[in-house]
Amino acid sequence: MSKISGFSKLTKLEKIDWLTEHYLSNYPKAKTIIKQYWNTDEALQKLHDEFTENTISNYYLPLGVAPNFDIDGKLYAIPMAIEESSVIAAASKASKFWLDKGGFKTEILGTTKVGHVHFNYKGKTQVLKDFFENVKPRLYAETASITKNMDRRGGGIKDIELIDKTESLDNYYQLYCTFETVDAMGANFINSCLEQFGQTLETEARAYQSFISEEVFPEVIMCILSNYVPECLVRAEVSCPVSQLGDTDNESEQFVRKFSQAIKIAQIEPYRAVTHNKGIMNGIDAVVLATGNDFRAVEAGVHAFAAREGHYSSLTHVKVENGIFKFWIEVPLALGTIGGLTSLHPLVKLSLAMLDHPSAMELMRITAVAGLAQNFAAVNSLVTTGIQKGHMKMHLMNILNQFDASENERTEAVEYFKTNTVTHSEVINLLEKMRS
Repeated sequence: MSKISGFSKLTKLEKIDWLTEHYLSNYPKAKTIIKQYWNTDEALQKLHDEFTENTISNYYLPLGVAPNFDIDGKLYAIPMAIEESSVIAAASKASKFWLDKGGFKTEILGTTKVGHVHFNYKGKTQVLKDFFENVKPRLYAETASITKNMDRRGGGIKDIELIDKTESLDNYYQLYCTFETVDAMGANFINSCLEQFGQTLETEARAYQSFISEEVFPEVIMCILSNYVPECLVRAEVSCPVSQLGDTDNESEQFVRKFSQAIKIAQIEPYRAVTHNKGIMNGIDAVVLATGNDFRAVEAGVHAFAAREGHYSSLTHVKVENGIFKFWIEVPLALGTIGGLTSLHPLVKLSLAMLDHPSAMELMRITAVAGLAQNFAAVNSLVTTGIQKGHMKMHLMNILNQFDASENERTEAVEYFKTNTVTHSEVINLLEKMRS
């Protein structure tokens, strides 16, 4: 292993040479594999190289499609970028199931995003409150050049509040700032506004007579958006008569009873809730990634939302009333359809075109539906056939690829496992029989 200075200044080929010499010397195929994933279109490869830093190659994920989603009366084929077996199949199965039962209905509950100026102040709280009321108009005025274009699109700064957090942390206050960013995810816009707020706060404080008299001034610690967006919220739901959930009344009632109990378990048992919500994020993340949004930010915000009542709980809910089964999700999603990768990555642009160039609110609706569909399919399997049967059938190809199965072997294996349980050892046994 070796240290290096100035790695970022090396060319891509020089970076690869250094890596293969010092960290991949025992992996003879390293250079071949790295270059194998380069795009032959030089301009396209250059575009990908510039998405991040110290690029050596491209890391591919499959881009699949889940069709037949009726969302608020409009049919969608939803793009999903994900490597996990059975996710897209499950979403597609759920979309088909609800297609003749009214489809998915959605509602935008809010689109507000949040950021903070975090600062310390050791003086009298009332002096700070008086200063804030005095300086608040200045905060808006100093960001006018930043917000001009966003204001024109119907967005901008919604409000700025002074929050006293000294009971939780000595001398700690914040400016709690809310924003509307319309079709942009808005991270750069929000952070630019916040940094200007922080600069204005400190500059104006230095000229404020009460602070000068006290010889105590606010000290800005940091200015940053929050990925917790409980007011940027979307609801998606499905509903139908209980009788439509099985071939007989008995079967329907048994399904609803077990399905409802499974959701309630996820609401009170964190061990189950984490896996339950992970399945929801299989659907949500796949759409977020396919449309060039920040799935890490979405993940963090969603999981915080799942714990908002003091314990970690299910994101989905179920109710049966007057013979009607209703299943829904409320989830915070700060998404954008302009800016960032949405205007750069060719497959992101294609995914958004597939969705008929949605607004940010439309993308929130579509993404929430993907999460709800994924959860319905997963819980449906869990309370009926079990999840492994379908999952392992989808995983079969991964196992066959692992052992370099030929086309004939793959065809025979697929046929064999139509009536037999897929396990790793059974696949190996079948391949050994075929090869002997």
